[in-house]
Amino acid sequence: MDDESRTVSRRTLLRASASGAAVSAVGTGQASASDSDEVQPRFDGRCPDATLEPTMGHCVEGGMDGCADDHSATVELRTAVQRSLEERYPDVDALVDAGYKPYFDTLDRDDDSYAHWINPAYIGDDAILDPERPASVLVDGESWRSIGAMFVATRDGERVDPPPVYAEDAHCSPWHYHAGLPGRFAWWYYQQVYEQNAADGDVRLPCRTPCMLHVWAVDHPESVYAHHAPPVENRDLDPAEDPDLETDAEPGSDALIWETLPDDLVPGRLPDEFAALIPGL
Repeated sequence: MDDESRTVSRRTLLRASASGAAVSAVGTGQASASDSDEVQPRFDGRCPDATLEPTMGHCVEGGMDGCADDHSATVELRTAVQRSLEERYPDVDALVDAGYKPYFDTLDRDDDSYAHWINPAYIGDDAILDPERPASVLVDGESWRSIGAMFVATRDGERVDPPPVYAEDAHCSPWHYHAGLPGRFAWWYYQQVYEQNAADGDVRLPCRTPCMLHVWAVDHPESVYAHHAPPVENRDLDPAEDPDLETDAEPGSDALIWETLPDDLVPGRLPDEFAALIPGL
């Protein structure tokens, strides 16, 4: 993680959670690890682009300008993603078997129609734009079937500059990052819960997420690389077979949310527990 971050003592944060203390997360701040139960970060100006509301930006200026759904490189990438999802990661059962973890959209309480499932092993390896090893798979919340892939520009878990999808004829680099507090918090939550690589000392809320790239396997009226999910009518999929999971929920009848998953797939602390510390979330 880069130096553009705010630091909060892990012990203090967990104590604050238990006591209901509030954490301010406007911009960046550095919290002092005092003996008090209350964390009081200060703004130090190291995150000038950070906002409270959800915001995103393009990792490469004008990176979408040269992108076209019918370009041969886009067609090749999308076809490879479709094949990978169909053969390797078709539904929630397959994702669990492949080591994917439920991530949903962390703080997007208004939309449970689709969810991110994330694979720490693929984020932590050296592959970036490999359809066989997508960092995240996007799953339809009604059918429980995979509808797209999300790639994350990390190598060995560290963020890197993202590669273009293609640079011949035109330059297509449709990678985006999140600088709003919900997105920054979501990446922080993933690291704490699934990477579990934070020592007992500092915990860092990044100024922005690594660069990310969506590739939709189902038709999308905006773009193969669109940030938001395709309309529900574009996801008219047969429900997945009853999952081999210890749950009474059924694809096609029950929404895919935290409450429908078996206990062994649900993290010990859900996002709302941490988000309660942060005003505005």
